[in-house]
Amino acid sequence: MGNSHQSRFSPDFHIPYGTGKTSLESSTGTYFGSMKMPTVKYQRGDTVMGRWPGSSLYYEVKVLRFDAKSQLYTVIYKDGTELELKEQDIKSAAGFQTRSRSRSRSRSPGRRRSRSRSPARTTRRSSSRTAAVVAAAAITDSVPPSRRDTKLKDTLEVRLSPLQQTKAAENNSNNKHEKKEEKQKEENNMANKVNETSEAKVEAEPARYNLRRRKDDGGAKPAAAEPEQQEEVAAKMAATPTATLSTPLDFGGKLGAYFWLLFLPAWVLFLVLHVNLKDPSLTNFPPPLPPLEALLDVQAFGFVILWILFQAVLYILPVGKLSEGMPLRSGERLKYRTNGFFAVVVSAVAVAAAVYQGVDLTYIHSHFLQLAVASFLISVLLSVYLYVRSRYTSPEQLALGGNSGNVVYDFFKGHELNPRIKDFDLKFFCEMRPGLIGWCLINFAMALAEMKQQGLDAPSNSMILVNLFQLLYVVDGLWNEEAILTTMDLMHDGFGFMLAFGDLVWVPFTYTMQSYYLVSHPNPLSLPALTAIVILKLVGFYIFRKSNSEKNAFRRNPSDPKLSYLKTIPTATGKSLLVSGWWGVVRHPNYLGDLIMALAWSLPCGFSHLLPWYYMIYFIILLVHRDSRDMSECRRKYGSAWDEYCRTVRYRIIPRVY
Repeated sequence: MGNSHQSRFSPDFHIPYGTGKTSLESSTGTYFGSMKMPTVKYQRGDTVMGRWPGSSLYYEVKVLRFDAKSQLYTVIYKDGTELELKEQDIKSAAGFQTRSRSRSRSRSPGRRRSRSRSPARTTRRSSSRTAAVVAAAAITDSVPPSRRDTKLKDTLEVRLSPLQQTKAAENNSNNKHEKKEEKQKEENNMANKVNETSEAKVEAEPARYNLRRRKDDGGAKPAAAEPEQQEEVAAKMAATPTATLSTPLDFGGKLGAYFWLLFLPAWVLFLVLHVNLKDPSLTNFPPPLPPLEALLDVQAFGFVILWILFQAVLYILPVGKLSEGMPLRSGERLKYRTNGFFAVVVSAVAVAAAVYQGVDLTYIHSHFLQLAVASFLISVLLSVYLYVRSRYTSPEQLALGGNSGNVVYDFFKGHELNPRIKDFDLKFFCEMRPGLIGWCLINFAMALAEMKQQGLDAPSNSMILVNLFQLLYVVDGLWNEEAILTTMDLMHDGFGFMLAFGDLVWVPFTYTMQSYYLVSHPNPLSLPALTAIVILKLVGFYIFRKSNSEKNAFRRNPSDPKLSYLKTIPTATGKSLLVSGWWGVVRHPNYLGDLIMALAWSLPCGFSHLLPWYYMIYFIILLVHRDSRDMSECRRKYGSAWDEYCRTVRYRIIPRVY
């Protein structure tokens, strides 16, 4: 949540198989007394054909394990996706293509006799295969000789597109020898054609075969199926239950979603009420609850709506760069208008003009609770809209982490990955605009409130430090707005209550606890203390910015000559893991910089109460949780390369400590 840049290696959707070792297990069943355990048809490490959920397409997968209780196989696709499939969704790789061909030849005896009587039809099918093989060789000629063998191996994998789940062929026993002879002829013809393609050029007519390299599977479009095939695919999709595309549940799973939906608003309410006490000590818990009518304020609700609309207008203005996001599962790259720095500058000018015209911004301090409640109601309404619209979106647009099938969990985590109204990206807008810039507006209002309440001609040194430190953090994030496109929130998390509440309520109304606290609890700073805090902040900011810049530059263009000095560990995904620069010191150097800056934000408030240290405590918990999510995800994705990385870079966040 907020502007915290996550340290996370970008997913690669063209991932070869993992590096796990194959274990030998008996598939014949084991007897215990008179009871026989159910047999397991496919063993761990077997390469089979798995049906992609929601379609009749089959792809090569590797079996990882079998759950006897649920009777589901966990398999990994070539793009690194792990799914649980039923046994009927898995086919043997050895006879899969043979069955596909035999179905088209033998499902109709009339068709089989027709082909045997018509040499023209046989020639046409042969020419289609010839064109496919010639195209394969043509692709290999376009790559350097050193890589030709690898490319040839990839390109010669011809498969039916779409590959369909087939029935047993009619009269199979009568055609067994005929199919075997035809298969041998096809293999011989293919071998001969590959040897001849260096000089041969064949113009292929449209065919039902689709030749693709494996690495291009994600962005390729399957060849159009015949009407008869399309009807059969539709019927089978309706009849066969599909596996759910999802990832392991976070935040305590389905029960955890109920807890967080209740706890997060209650916690913000507690903080806002407690910090307003004359003595915000924890011994005064719980703070007195105001009457219900004091929580709701129509004027405050209107101000929040106007602020969001103002930021939306700045967002859609054709100012600034159009940046491309990271590739989606479909291979598509969305475009984002990254004009956040322009938005914060215009917002600052508008606020200064309002103050000059006599607008009393201390209203934000005196109606802080009502503004927080209004923002909460807006975040709930937005979350409901997001979930309802996600029920009508296509499956490829859903977030894997918010596709559990449980309404409450998906509502909390976010069902749709990138909800948009035309080109207006709702998640990106809420992440970077109203809450983040609102954070700075609230801090500025607290400085004015301190001057008014304490009778000062200028804000205190502590208030100035908190305002400047957090303003620098926000402006840096908006200046480098493009970097957020590579973070966990944008790449993986769906947009639901968790992010909507975090962006519109959590960030602006809890990250301002230090400035709110200083309004009623001033803390004078000596010159040495002020100097030490400034140095600490600059050190943290330097580590944070340098490490993030290093990561983002490497993630977008690993072959950049400017990054040639960096050492890496190659992985089976084709990606590399950084093990030098800041990323060779600890695994999350940007988290380290974040924590140092959080310490600098809290020190100006002194040590009289724990409440202004809330952000520091919360951030430690948040970053440790994110680190654990990173560890499990990267170990699953990178396998043994990640283990080697962990041995090379031993410490997670703090050198020689953690």
